[in-house]
Amino acid sequence: MEQTKLTTKDRILQLLKKEVKLTVSDLTKHLSITDMAVRKHLIQMEKDGLILSKEVKQPMGRPIQVYSLSEKGELLFPKNYEGLSVEFLKDIEELHGEASIQQLFEKREQRLTRQYVNRMHEKSPNERILEMAAIQNEKGYMADVAQIDESTYELTEYNCPIMAVAKEYKVACKCETSMFKNVLQTDNIKRTTCKTEGNDHCKFIIAF
Repeated sequence: MEQTKLTTKDRILQLLKKEVKLTVSDLTKHLSITDMAVRKHLIQMEKDGLILSKEVKQPMGRPIQVYSLSEKGELLFPKNYEGLSVEFLKDIEELHGEASIQQLFEKREQRLTRQYVNRMHEKSPNERILEMAAIQNEKGYMADVAQIDESTYELTEYNCPIMAVAKEYKVACKCETSMFKNVLQTDNIKRTTCKTEGNDHCKFIIAF
């Protein structure tokens, strides 16, 4: 959805998803609307159970309210399990052993790699990384790319559509990194943060 078509509520949700914690002042700057307008939205969103507020003490002056997404708010973001569920995988593991889970994720990695490689045909490294971000966005990962230098990029995924599965089976994260290496045609990819390890987002440093 284009940014211009998003409601103020949608934009607040997206900002909290990306920045994790924001004050009224932060939101006012991002949204270019008044404090009063921001507060009006926050009061309603907190009433609806979409956000949480916490009072944070300051070294000087009055405490400030810091806002973040609630569990209900998190559920508004894509959770596309591609037919995977923790319960289903647990059943397979019980029937066929731990190695079968590894094989399943590797099979999925190979399938995704074949699909995505076709979209990289005759593209430059810069075009490949942007295409990869576009693919991840289609899957609901809320991906962004920042260029660090001439040949190095940082890919950030603000959402993880398979979070419940990845928390239970870390091989999912390993296979994603491996898929990136194959599709982007570089071994110089390092996952620097991961949501399954308690970080706010998944980040990758990618060099060509």
